[in-house]
Amino acid sequence: RIVLIGTVAVLFTPIVTRTVRAAVLSEAQLDYVTSARLRGENGLFVMTREILPNIRPTILVEFTVRLGYAVFTVATLSFLGSGIQPPSPDWGLAVSDTYFLIPAGQWWPTLFPALAIASVVVATNLVADSIEAVLAA
Repeated sequence: RIVLIGTVAVLFTPIVTRTVRAAVLSEAQLDYVTSARLRGENGLFVMTREILPNIRPTILVEFTVRLGYAVFTVATLSFLGSGIQPPSPDWGLAVSDTYFLIPAGQWWPTLFPALAIASVVVATNLVADSIEAVLAA
């Protein structure tokens, strides 16, 4: 399980890094950062006191969105047999164990774990939107 979490974290690291880097570079071009540098502040001070507080909403939203993607990725890997293995409980495994029942008319064993996965992904995206709206105001 720890290996799977580490793999998913490594998978999303370049995407998060690219987004945070773009936010930092955009913020670093603004006048108040230039003013801090002209005052003689060192790079650590400029980063922690000037840039980081202003990109915090971007970072929080990015991590919240990636949390939903991580849940979906782990469920997908478990469905395909590469993720969490039985007997550990997992929504992807629950879908994998029951999807063959759909043609027989027994769709409900597959529906509920699939709805749980979709609900968590949608909920994390809604939380990300709410965080963005609150922190941008």
